[in-house]
Amino acid sequence: MIPPKLSLYIHFPWCVKKCPYCDFNSHAMKHGQQNNLPEGDYIQALIQDLQQDLPQVWGRPVNTIFMGGGTPSLFSAKAMQQLMQQIRALLPLRPDAEVTMEANPGSQEFDAFDGYLAAGINRLSFGIQSLDDKQLLSLGRIHNSSQAKEAVKAAVAAGYENFNLDMMFGLPLQTLKAAEDDLLRLLELEPTHVSYYQLTIEPNTLFAHKTPAHLPDMELQYEMFLQGQEILSAHGFEQYEVSAYAKDKQRSEHNLNYWQFGDYLGIGAGAHSKITMGHDSSIQRQIKQKHPQSYLKHAASDKRIVDTRILDEKTLPFEFLLNSLRLKQAFTWDKYRRVTGLDPQALKDCFLREVPAEWYQLDDAKFELTPAGFLMSDEILQKFI
Repeated sequence: MIPPKLSLYIHFPWCVKKCPYCDFNSHAMKHGQQNNLPEGDYIQALIQDLQQDLPQVWGRPVNTIFMGGGTPSLFSAKAMQQLMQQIRALLPLRPDAEVTMEANPGSQEFDAFDGYLAAGINRLSFGIQSLDDKQLLSLGRIHNSSQAKEAVKAAVAAGYENFNLDMMFGLPLQTLKAAEDDLLRLLELEPTHVSYYQLTIEPNTLFAHKTPAHLPDMELQYEMFLQGQEILSAHGFEQYEVSAYAKDKQRSEHNLNYWQFGDYLGIGAGAHSKITMGHDSSIQRQIKQKHPQSYLKHAASDKRIVDTRILDEKTLPFEFLLNSLRLKQAFTWDKYRRVTGLDPQALKDCFLREVPAEWYQLDDAKFELTPAGFLMSDEILQKFI
């Protein structure tokens, strides 16, 4: 079996402040630590980690790189240049590979953008979340709307032509009109890609322990979602995933590879990998040491890996759907058979038995969600857990 496309994910675990809604592996720096970030040690650890993972992906071209966090832009452009040079020396990186870095718009959270661009980072993703200063405070963000706008303008001035802006809806006391105004202000910054998603209360977050008061009810959140679809479509954005909207040919190739059940190698504290193994085409998942100090200590040894498992015929269908059902595009049964090695009939039977017929369409060749089903993808997944 020919393995799917391969991406590289690099996790940077530090941030200035942990946001109360965030359930990612991020660790707030102690007071004064920003000037003492273990930049050199962490870059070295990432390379040691990658070197040991190479036998899993030997000779396979890397199509995309995504630097997530935490806040990767806390690292200097010089550090990123060193990292990219080492990656190119170790992996056959596609010459036109999409290389994305997440950036926060706080004034002390990034180096000069032209330095990142010179290092080979050709796409940015800004965690804006809102351009309403009161909402930014309610979300625990450390930037204001002016800083967000200035950061985006600085990136454009440095030469960035492809960038994503994150925005949330369903915020405390937010009205339908306020959500509309917030999104329209975001579009004035002329992004090529927008991630527009609902504030969700995740377990083990500060918001889970103390949920904000006066969150919009489900009906109003649904109206905000539909309103966002209409506004973004009217401004030339195509929705290709539940929360992802792109201008022509500006989709996030990296995230699209996740959603299409591609392979990805993860390096860094808490990074996850999903790799199709060459000898038997089995699919392996791995997780690295989560805490930054533990990762730094064990990056050069097998102890950097805390969990390894092979997906079996019981877990593969759910793992496939977990990604594929986020996309508006249909998937073919041939692809399902090719990437999982399973006969699709059992999955077809499960849909026919468990899922309301108005939520999907299937025939002998392909499966796709209806517009109603696209909005119910989480409920559909619950039936396969």
